[in-house]
Amino acid sequence: MSTDCLFCKIAKGDIPVTRVYEDEYSLCFPDIDPKAPTHLLLIPKHHIPSHAQTTVEHRQLLGHLLEAAAEVARMEGLDAKGYRIVINTGPDGGQSVNHLHLHILGGRHMAWPPG
Repeated sequence: MSTDCLFCKIAKGDIPVTRVYEDEYSLCFPDIDPKAPTHLLLIPKHHIPSHAQTTVEHRQLLGHLLEAAAEVARMEGLDAKGYRIVINTGPDGGQSVNHLHLHILGGRHMAWPPG
């Protein structure tokens, strides 16, 4: 864990959040600036700065995050009509916190392209 990382502090429990889902490897909580009726963030508990820094060693964790996202979507009732999973990477990709995280968005129609 990084000592100055916002999401590491959340994962450690130093910053309280509503924990929607949690397991040994990941934590899911509501985004503070939602872009959809349901907008959750799913983070690995292990600090990885961004998707660009993942390697073959992270393959199992990345698969786990996608499976956990599907479970969260089912728990939130998003699976019936659909949802979007987004990973913003780097400044041009819109990443604002340097800790890998998945956005789970649903509860409305998602337009394409996203913008």
